[in-house]
Amino acid sequence: MSAGELHHLDYLNENELMEMDTFIHRIDSTEVIYQPRRKRAKLIGKYLMGDLLGEGSYGKVKEMLDSETLCRRAVKILKKKKLRRIPNGEANVKKEIQLLRRLQHKNVIQLVDVLYNEEKQKIYPQPSFLNYCVCGMQEMLDSVPEKRFPVFQAHGYFCQLIDGLEYLHSQGIVHKDIKPGNLLLTTDGALKISDLGVAEALHPFAEDDTCRTSQGSPAFQPPEIANGLDTFSGFKVDIWSAGVTLYNITTSLYPFEGDNIYKLFENIGKGDYTIPEDCGPLLSDLLRGMLEYDPAQRFSIQNIRQHNWVRKKHPPAEPPVPIPANAESRDPWRSMTVVPYLEDLHGYREEDDDEFYDGEDEIIYTQDFTVPGQVEEEEQEEESVDYCPAVAKPVCVNGTEGGSLNSKAKTERRSSSSSNPSRKGVSTASKIRKLSACKQQ
Repeated sequence: MSAGELHHLDYLNENELMEMDTFIHRIDSTEVIYQPRRKRAKLIGKYLMGDLLGEGSYGKVKEMLDSETLCRRAVKILKKKKLRRIPNGEANVKKEIQLLRRLQHKNVIQLVDVLYNEEKQKIYPQPSFLNYCVCGMQEMLDSVPEKRFPVFQAHGYFCQLIDGLEYLHSQGIVHKDIKPGNLLLTTDGALKISDLGVAEALHPFAEDDTCRTSQGSPAFQPPEIANGLDTFSGFKVDIWSAGVTLYNITTSLYPFEGDNIYKLFENIGKGDYTIPEDCGPLLSDLLRGMLEYDPAQRFSIQNIRQHNWVRKKHPPAEPPVPIPANAESRDPWRSMTVVPYLEDLHGYREEDDDEFYDGEDEIIYTQDFTVPGQVEEEEQEEESVDYCPAVAKPVCVNGTEGGSLNSKAKTERRSSSSSNPSRKGVSTASKIRKLSACKQQ
């Protein structure tokens, strides 16, 4: 555009702008109506998907409902494209699925089914539990300021951990990543060992439990791995990790720490640590036996079971740490997240309200939401209608006496209206107009 053309452009002055009916209106935040996004049902085979429970490096974990047994389940959703970017990702998942298929113990996660979506390159393994696991042990620890359990509660969880660990070892499986983050809890206090992604199954005819690789969490690794030994006892690695777990859930601390992984491994390799005096002599002795520097002298499962701290009955001197409310929904009961999806799958739809309640002797009142400051034409007509309380007498609707209709006729009208698509979507205002017309007659 040339300079001459710009000179002839007309601009609105300030008064003309103020007089214009602009499209943007400022409203108070309290007048804004937020409607949650409607949850749409999604079925994967016979399983109805729920909300997200957690997310890790391998994939997402969602709640599911078995539509046949109505059992509550958790599902891991793994994308092959994402697994390929993780070292040994696909191999670890396949190994975990193979291991879980053969395991069945009250304190070990159990695999129910595996579904493959070749179109979207997804894997859906469904772990099942005797009771639904509502949260993890680490989540419970993080929910309290002390970051630890009372002794009696920690004792109960530790005994279940040893039961599950003994079963895994009896099956020739080394977990290699025992820690609070991989221990799940149910509403009745049952503990489940989960996440066998880095576990190793020993050869059925192996002479011992010798292992050569480890991919567990650094803070829970024993000195033999921190020092880079080529071979080590797999079962004693799990004993050490269970000892670090017991140390953490009773003291809120870790026996070894470091600013980075190199410093951490250096401290673990030296094997120097202290136990707080609050632990007492029995617990301190058990921790020293499980955190023994020499794997040959380290406690075995049998040594742990026979220890006096494990055999002793610990009275509840403090209130137990409860299962925390859901972090996102703040639901203290950890209710089923599948319910809204069930309503979408089997429940009524808002646009079908008239179809469900289509008795002509009934008046349905619904409230519609509009933009603040905007008045619909139907709303203006509704304001002119005089409302009166309902009375027990026949109501005239469409020129007939509602009270004279028998139940059979009502049923016939309901069935005919449900089959007539033109009846759907009848507004409340039109029904009120009909009632007003009958009153005038």
